[in-house]
Amino acid sequence: MARDLRYGVIGAGSMGREHIENIKAMGGAQVTAISDPNIQSQATALALAAGAKLFSDHRALLESGLVDAVVIATPNDTHAAVLKDALATDIAVFVEKPLATTIQDCKNILEWDSRRNALTWMGLEYRFMPPVNELIQRAKTGDVGKIHQVSIREHREPFYPKVENWNRFTQRTGGTLVEKCCHYFNLVDIILSEHPVHVFASGGQSVNHLNEKYDGKQADMLDNAYVILEYASGARGMLDLCMFGEGSYDKEILTIVGDEGKLESFLPSQNIRYSRRSDWGRKSTWGSGEGSGRGSEIKQVIDLSIKYLGHHYGASYIEHVKFRDAILNSTPAEVTLEDGVTSVAIGLAAHKSIDEGRVVALSEILT
Repeated sequence: MARDLRYGVIGAGSMGREHIENIKAMGGAQVTAISDPNIQSQATALALAAGAKLFSDHRALLESGLVDAVVIATPNDTHAAVLKDALATDIAVFVEKPLATTIQDCKNILEWDSRRNALTWMGLEYRFMPPVNELIQRAKTGDVGKIHQVSIREHREPFYPKVENWNRFTQRTGGTLVEKCCHYFNLVDIILSEHPVHVFASGGQSVNHLNEKYDGKQADMLDNAYVILEYASGARGMLDLCMFGEGSYDKEILTIVGDEGKLESFLPSQNIRYSRRSDWGRKSTWGSGEGSGRGSEIKQVIDLSIKYLGHHYGASYIEHVKFRDAILNSTPAEVTLEDGVTSVAIGLAAHKSIDEGRVVALSEILT
């Protein structure tokens, strides 16, 4: 393509603006159109993409002839309605996580997508964070042997304010374990190369947003949870989420443990740590001090090709480059809508488990 790829951004809130910054930094692309019903969001986004045409309705943007690709970054509960229109075009589509807030909407989206030939890309960027990506590759090439456990810990600050406070309500977001954590569930599936069979969770709203009401409705987003995933292979995954634990420096820790060793990544330090059991674990005796991490390999993983770090350590930039290249080379999406469906289903299963106090089969959600 001789000219720059032309992008439309549908949804000009904080994530929409993050996408604009990545598109600008990437090169070979420009934002030519922005759609959002909120006038202030329009103005803020336009300051980042001077010359882009503004729309209040996404359908007018899709019909404008001004774009080759669109990024959908609207509130979660609007994704299905926007995608119904976007997937009826021949425009390349990138949709932010989560894909939708209900399984029925997810199924409808898959049906709409099956009728078209243009590229559709699911925005699940965490796999592209350089330290996380290296951990995944090393695990898949056997550095830890057979993988038995994958755990993710995120101890962070509360949800940020968003336009019209839409992210304060489970009905609009799908719930914390869909809105915030679907990309973590997707990571565990990628590492283990399978989907969970059973989901068990415990969680609640203990600290955050307890005194917040909007239009008379109480904010109801969970702020802490443990989620356990069981896989047919016998492997297990676990999420440890606390959204009032911002005191940690490394607020996101991914751990992969196999019968031969252990891999960990730490964010924001962008370090990884690796050790093999043959170095110490198999012959260690109680009190010998061999479990102290001696013999571990520790390094910082930074990708110098990233031109915009943003809020995700450059992962969104890498994903945008891959999306752009897939458009130009007519290659399939590396992250699919099916990835989006499963990650939403696991989050919904976790919420069902919390609500009903029982183990939930993933098949209950998907069928």
